[in-house]
Amino acid sequence: MKASALSIALASSVLSGCVTTVDPYTGEETVSNTTVGTTVGAVAGSLLGVAIGDNKESAAIGGVVGSAIGAGIGYNMDQQEAVLRQKLKNSGVKVVRQQDGSIKLIMPSNITFGNDETMVNPAFVNTLDAIAEVLKQNDNTRIRVIGHTDSIGKAEYNQGLSVQRAAAVATEMRVLGVAANRIASMGMGESQPLADNSYANGRALNRRVELYIVPSA
Repeated sequence: MKASALSIALASSVLSGCVTTVDPYTGEETVSNTTVGTTVGAVAGSLLGVAIGDNKESAAIGGVVGSAIGAGIGYNMDQQEAVLRQKLKNSGVKVVRQQDGSIKLIMPSNITFGNDETMVNPAFVNTLDAIAEVLKQNDNTRIRVIGHTDSIGKAEYNQGLSVQRAAAVATEMRVLGVAANRIASMGMGESQPLADNSYANGRALNRRVELYIVPSA
């Protein structure tokens, strides 16, 4: 109980001085990944300090060490996000800052695949190459590729299509030099729509591949 209270106090202290950034594409103010990493590191470090030393001093030391490590990870993710936004500005790929510190790249199917196709469009390979270059320069992350479809057609077919498209993007990233053991792929079919499938525009938004860049544990 005491460890939890101290952890909450450390997290509150870090967040009270948090750094925010403005997304140049949405105009929204968000907490930087550096701050998220610092907070998570502080809490984890303080809990580890208590487990080892079983006192407030150990928790404080652990919190400081954890904050430093977490801040480094958060700063690295911030830097990757900035580079990705620059490289992908006119590509059609949307860069999204996640609350957990990860980065999500949303790739609409109209630029990644032909109609009902599972092979990556040759014209999109240059965009994937730009992403791969950033990933290769920052090998302390894991990559999750997830395919999604609209609800037109049978659910079983859409599930298979989403799996194949995610696998195709993952394979292309490996071909471009990203280590295979960092990449995992899966398909979600039509189960996670972003918009209403009753409208053409909504279906277009739902047909996509998402690539998540997650800090390694």
